[in-house]
Amino acid sequence: MSREHIEYGLAWKYDAARIQRALERSNVSLLAAFDRGSLVGFAMMEFGDERAHLVLMAVRPTHRRRGIGRRLLEWLVETALTAGIESLHLELRATNDAARRFYRALGFGETILVPRYYAGTESALRMVRVLRAPLPAQLTWQPPRHWC
Repeated sequence: MSREHIEYGLAWKYDAARIQRALERSNVSLLAAFDRGSLVGFAMMEFGDERAHLVLMAVRPTHRRRGIGRRLLEWLVETALTAGIESLHLELRATNDAARRFYRALGFGETILVPRYYAGTESALRMVRVLRAPLPAQLTWQPPRHWC
């Protein structure tokens, strides 16, 4: 599905071997949606300490506009909230207006346009959804109680 619906027209980066390696890491979640035994959608998110990155997400065109993508992303958002994640990040093709509207409707805002991000040919739009305010920095150094 990544090849057909995300990486079309580009060199294939997310082949089965790369996805398998990602699944072996404890900080990656992969969700799959099925209809009558057939894969119709998936989403993969990588979690850091404060930020999570939506690496891949796709729904088959025959199953779009049925809430599948929304449910996949909402599950990942709930997981991120439970993990204490501060913000979710993603990139999409700048020309993908449908995806841009979808992510905006789910609380993402546009941050920056990255020229030639995809294989040096297509621009990407980066988006972010803030889940919570950053925690204040913890000070580890304390001044001495008594000055000599």
